[in-house]
Amino acid sequence: MNAPQSHVKIRASNPKRRQALTAAASVFVLAGLGWGVYEWLVASHYESTDNAYVQGNVIQITPQIGGTVMAILADDTDFVKAGQPLVQLDPADAKVALDQAEANLAQTVRQVRTLYANNGALGAQISLREADVNRAQSDVARAGDDLARRQSLAGNGAVSKEELNHAQTQLANAKSALAAAQAAVVAAREQLSSNQAMTDGTSLEQHPSVQAAAAKVREAYLATQRAAMPAPVDGFVAKRTVQVGQRVAAGTPMMSIIPLKQVWVDANFKEVQLRNIRIGQPVKLTADVYGKKVEYTGTVAGLGAGTGAAFALLPAQNATGNWIKVVQRVPVRVALDPQQLADNPLRVGLSMDATVDVSQKDGKTLADAVRTSAVAETQVYSALDKGADAEVRRVIAANAGRGKPALPAVH
Repeated sequence: MNAPQSHVKIRASNPKRRQALTAAASVFVLAGLGWGVYEWLVASHYESTDNAYVQGNVIQITPQIGGTVMAILADDTDFVKAGQPLVQLDPADAKVALDQAEANLAQTVRQVRTLYANNGALGAQISLREADVNRAQSDVARAGDDLARRQSLAGNGAVSKEELNHAQTQLANAKSALAAAQAAVVAAREQLSSNQAMTDGTSLEQHPSVQAAAAKVREAYLATQRAAMPAPVDGFVAKRTVQVGQRVAAGTPMMSIIPLKQVWVDANFKEVQLRNIRIGQPVKLTADVYGKKVEYTGTVAGLGAGTGAAFALLPAQNATGNWIKVVQRVPVRVALDPQQLADNPLRVGLSMDATVDVSQKDGKTLADAVRTSAVAETQVYSALDKGADAEVRRVIAANAGRGKPALPAVH
């Protein structure tokens, strides 16, 4: 009985042990309080993830016409300017088609010119036929007077019956000639109306036949220009697969252009982190390629309309017997500062760490503004259309006669 009591007395009489335990408990309590204060004042105002990657527009260069590759003018890692030629196809077939289309347009212009000229000729023909009618009417009147005069003298025997019959025949012939002249006037007017139906309300340049032939010229001209494929935007060449001598069809991917000045970050936050994220909140980002010495400042530009699993090639089938809950992630788009991108360029696919300041929660989780400008655009191809119009005008002017592209219709 004495041994246990002495052991208790020894433990109770060890103040250093008691002080150490008290100090350790105090440290744990203070650490817990400090963590709680930090969580309440600081950590709760931020949401961070390392599941973030640089994204950008990957613009595929594909031919609009088929052909054989003659030259490759840009390679992987090259920087190209908008409008700079990248690949040259053999333009021989396209040039032959253009020559044929221009010859057809020239012939059509001259044929339409003939239609306008025929209006004047047919108008003069009507005047000529009307003059024939007037002459035939005079002949009828003269023959009628001759017949009346002879009929008045026939009773006195001054005019023979044969002469009277001859006068009657002349009158009948004159009437027949008048009817023929009148019919010729009607026919001439119908011919003029028929010709005017093909020219009324339009000019030589706007005539349907000329427009149809001009469309063929535009098509052939564009084919010749599309043999050289320009870069639609400024950017860097990637994924070149085309080779010299390769026969390519329209739409075959040959290389890609990536404009690195227009990249953004898709930060994939867990669904439990989205409750406080709003559009417009500031974001701090770091890239693995530069480390924490380079910090990017961004802005939440929008939240995805669905989780990554929902848009996967093989979506998850959650309505199964063996179901395991998996925390989903939603992509949050972060817009970057263009000046920072110029100072420290990023590449598509690089890993990023993103931290969103969610202290301001008065923003929106879904964008409600309608976009009023294009996401991306290029003016490179519009120049081809202008060149096609200029070529059409040149051919028409060369065949319109006396340098006039249009002739007025004659009514």
